[in-house]
Amino acid sequence: MPGFPVLAPLFLLLAQASSGSAWSTGRPAECDLRGGYGGAGGKAGNVWERAKAPELRKYCDLVASAASKLAGTTSMAEQALAAADEAEHLLPGHAAPRVLAGRAFEALGKLPEAVAALSEGKSREPGALDDPRAMLAWARAQARTGHPDVAAEAYRALLPRAAALPASDRSAAAIEAGLVAMARGPSGLDEAAAALREGVREAQDEPRAVAVLALALALDRRGDAEESRALLAERAHGDPRAPRATPAAKELLAVAPPEAQAMAALGLESTDVAGARDGWNVYVAAAPQGPWAASAKAHLAALGAGKGRHR
Repeated sequence: MPGFPVLAPLFLLLAQASSGSAWSTGRPAECDLRGGYGGAGGKAGNVWERAKAPELRKYCDLVASAASKLAGTTSMAEQALAAADEAEHLLPGHAAPRVLAGRAFEALGKLPEAVAALSEGKSREPGALDDPRAMLAWARAQARTGHPDVAAEAYRALLPRAAALPASDRSAAAIEAGLVAMARGPSGLDEAAAALREGVREAQDEPRAVAVLALALALDRRGDAEESRALLAERAHGDPRAPRATPAAKELLAVAPPEAQAMAALGLESTDVAGARDGWNVYVAAAPQGPWAASAKAHLAALGAGKGRHR
């Protein structure tokens, strides 16, 4: 075809021109130039038709399939991973398949694999984790593999963009961000309280119970004991140990597991002093040098002196 040799460079230039916004839509730049196949048509569509790239067409179908299988409330992570791997083998070197594989790994609980895949995607394209769903997977995987500072930075970047997430993920992101910030120590308390207030507003059912207990703990640690007590009296109901036993709560608390013990101990102080004391003792034993060990010991001292909370 006359002129065909110049099409590949032109195709690459068009892809580069659109790469700045592609990840904001969750669609990679290399699949944004398909004309009648899903793009905007016009000059980019002509490039697609003239380039005759069936591998790219199939690649984009696989990427779209993987993304759709990770969307919604019912994740088909195994199938998404298979589609992402097939796309990677078909046209290696692009960020999208590795990012989608990372999201699938995170959904499957394969956290080191998730970190590796997402890191590789980011190395291929710096903006590859800008999509809120990818950023949430990155934040969770980092928190759950013991990298709280990286996780905190990711959650901090995610929350202003969380409106693009489904409601359940939006509330989860706020609660997890608050837990991660609080676990870092006193410097994270203001950030934690702000995120957890948002979590209380957004969440439903067990996640809301977790958000209430976590916010009460953050307020107590910040020195706002009266507000903490009022929040527990108004919003916390039943045994504070119960929410952490549910699957939804376990997912949230996995980003900062020790905090679950402190939340339950705090919630028990007004109704079960012995249970609260046991909870604080377990917390201190698990993290004797942690940033909140002194706070837990102060609660133990108050309980020992008969100064437990009263609603």
